[in-house]
Amino acid sequence: MESAEIRRRWLSFFEERGHAVVPSASLIADDPTLLLVNAGMVPFKPYFLGETKPPAPRATSVQKCVRTPDIEEVGKTTRHGTFFQMCGNFSFGDYFKEGAIKYAWELLTSSVADGGYGLEPEKLWITVYLDDDEAETIWRDVIGVPAERIQRLGKKDNFWSMGVPGPCGPCSEINYDRGPEFGVEGGPAVNDERYVEIWNLVFMQYERGAGDGKEDFPILGDLPSKNIDTGLGLERLAMILQGVQNMYETDTLRVVMDKATELTGVRYGAAQNTDVSMRVVADHIRTSVMLIGDGVTPGNEGRGYVLRRIMRRAIRNMRLMGATGPVVQALVDVVIDTMGQQYPELVTDRKRIETVALAEEAAFLKAVKGGTNILDTAVTETKAAGGTVLAGDKAFLLHDTWGFPIDLTLEMAAEQGLSVDEPGFRRLMQEQRDRAKADAKAKKTGHADMSAYREIADNSGGTEFTGYATNQGESTIVGLLVNGVSAPAASEGDDVEVVLDRTPFYAEGGGQLADQGRIKLDSGAVIVVRDVQQPVPGVSVHKGSVQVGEVTVGASAYAAIDVNRRRAIARAHSATHLTHQALRDALGPTAAQAGSENSPGRFRFDFGSPNAVPGTVLTDVEQKINDVLSRELDVTAEIMSIDEAKKQGAIAEFGEKYGERVRVVTIGDFSKELCGGTHVGNTAQLGLVKLLGESSIGSGVRRVEALVGVDAYNFLAKEHTVVSQLQELVKGRPEELPEKIASMLGKLKDAEKEIEKFRAEKVLQAAAGLAANAQDIHGVALVVGTVPDGTGADDLRKLVLDVRGRIQGDRPAVVALFTTANDRPLTVIATNEAARERGLKAGDLVRTAAKTLGGGGGGKPDVAQGGGQNPAAIPEAIAAVERLVVETV
Repeated sequence: MESAEIRRRWLSFFEERGHAVVPSASLIADDPTLLLVNAGMVPFKPYFLGETKPPAPRATSVQKCVRTPDIEEVGKTTRHGTFFQMCGNFSFGDYFKEGAIKYAWELLTSSVADGGYGLEPEKLWITVYLDDDEAETIWRDVIGVPAERIQRLGKKDNFWSMGVPGPCGPCSEINYDRGPEFGVEGGPAVNDERYVEIWNLVFMQYERGAGDGKEDFPILGDLPSKNIDTGLGLERLAMILQGVQNMYETDTLRVVMDKATELTGVRYGAAQNTDVSMRVVADHIRTSVMLIGDGVTPGNEGRGYVLRRIMRRAIRNMRLMGATGPVVQALVDVVIDTMGQQYPELVTDRKRIETVALAEEAAFLKAVKGGTNILDTAVTETKAAGGTVLAGDKAFLLHDTWGFPIDLTLEMAAEQGLSVDEPGFRRLMQEQRDRAKADAKAKKTGHADMSAYREIADNSGGTEFTGYATNQGESTIVGLLVNGVSAPAASEGDDVEVVLDRTPFYAEGGGQLADQGRIKLDSGAVIVVRDVQQPVPGVSVHKGSVQVGEVTVGASAYAAIDVNRRRAIARAHSATHLTHQALRDALGPTAAQAGSENSPGRFRFDFGSPNAVPGTVLTDVEQKINDVLSRELDVTAEIMSIDEAKKQGAIAEFGEKYGERVRVVTIGDFSKELCGGTHVGNTAQLGLVKLLGESSIGSGVRRVEALVGVDAYNFLAKEHTVVSQLQELVKGRPEELPEKIASMLGKLKDAEKEIEKFRAEKVLQAAAGLAANAQDIHGVALVVGTVPDGTGADDLRKLVLDVRGRIQGDRPAVVALFTTANDRPLTVIATNEAARERGLKAGDLVRTAAKTLGGGGGGKPDVAQGGGQNPAAIPEAIAAVERLVVETV
């Protein structure tokens, strides 16, 4: 039975029994305590914790999950993996133990023809919690499982909690006996390799208190409502139903290994080391596709780093198996083809997924080429010094400059018999993060402790934003901080952070800069607002200074924004939406938003693209945007459910979190996006949009910068002035300027070539005279001296080699000439074979000369080049070369 069919049967079975089918949540966890969704029940946590009312008393899902604490173990065994699917059924105060147990047994043991999985009942073993008599009775007396196949285990194995005070309860696990070839008999209590757990039923019936570990906590009492949370590992069941040894041989992973075989010629099962690489590739590529599909992009922090780490680990293991070129395209495609049967959005989003993956592969292959040389040098130096530990700063250099994840450095160093100073590396990484975050943190939270903002939120209930409807309005000061500390009052000249109960000021977010303006109190006091941030959700902190009077908590106030600034930012924000849609129309859906900044009169927009956008395409995009402006389209905003927004085709930004109700901004029939920012009322208010150009800001990400309205007009006016000046200079019409300027530059280039040719000929004319005046040092012809300043390195090299060639016969010859170019001394030294036989090597001579000049140099024994910082030291360098020749011969 294929994995897609296992999934389909699961959802169908529980839907027929009154369960609401809940689509898998994104792998990007909507939970501040989690980087990625790592369990099937994560999306249901708010219901179990009582924070939110469940939409239905029964639910079922097949949830995508990623666990990454033991990435380095993936591949070494057949049990470790990063991505898996967890089939779950949930009851919120509806059915309890007997219902859950009956459903599980029915689905597992019903025949395939009747919609079940067709497992043999006699191969199923049950574990229950130590004192859960109720569960054992149900299994034995209601289901009919023999007592000898029911085992009791303790808290460590058969009791569940979230690790913090809250819901908890005993578990009952269903295990499948794979037979004597997998080990001794005796049930799951004896051998979990033979008796594989496939389904865990959690009976949430108690509330636990604080405590450490999985066992050391008190049970405080019964929950008011008993719940069910179950989880069946789809990959484990697939392993059993497909009759294979482990999850890597199931349908969704085996095809990836088969493709790796096709690309490398290495067969799975041929050798232990290549089997490890095969498993790494299969697991990591599948996980990468699922992460990219949910909007994660490679980076150096958080989820992005997880993705980058596993992608690069997969690519490196392909290279270890003999792959020499790009391989990601073929591997990604086979994953999409296979997993797309369960998640059709992967097929729909294929091009974007491929674009992100291929860009990361290209970046890594480039990094490997440069970084491997650096690592090899560092390893050699470490071993030469008798060391066994690669320095932390070397690992940091590889990470910071070449994009080597630390685990890759660890693996490559271990292969050469070295460990890595990880604490040193971590310290340098933390120092870099601290520096990078310092400014952002200061801007976001000033110098305040986050608890101060949370206390204000708890006491006041947050800030109501009124800025969609009005630019000013009455409010009350509900929080005040001076120097990061809550204060009852502030005086004239103080820098303050003010929290209002309601405000027209937009807090920076969604790429839109904050409003500025003034807050006036009834007492006559005035606060000038320079910035607005939301350090904690729902609390707008107005940062500024008291210009006049005294400010107190509880005082009535009148808040008014700088209307001209708001309008200029609104124009930029609406222009960003138009640019996003125009780019998607031109480049396809891969041009998804990756960031933006909307400031007064200008904006920047980041989007996904593996290549630079041609100038002609950018011109067409700009033309399309301005055509839309001329159509005078209305800009409207509407609050609706997230599902309705998706049905209407609204574009959502990858990685953003959206609630059940969202704000959708629509620009006529041209654009529709989820957005919380402020906008114009009609596209005609933008006036003009001028795209300044685009550039790369990272792997697979491009940036467009643009001007809007008056700023765009002023830019074009300046350009017109420049064009007029050029017309005067070249005596031509505007349309003739490119051709005329190109002609002038061509003539200038030809003239420079003629000058260079004349100078080279003049330099080479001196060759005969220099060779004729060679010194004789114990039978060695030595030509040493200077040539005119400004002689380039290439011309100097040609002259040196010409002089060397003019010295007759088998006479040993050394030619060392010096010049000054761009205020720096330069030397080229050459020796012939006879001189080298007497120990005179060009590289040794150049290093001596360059050291004297205050620089360095090197090359081959027959010709070498060097330079320095001090032109005045050329005579001393000449003398040093002469001395070395005398000493050598």
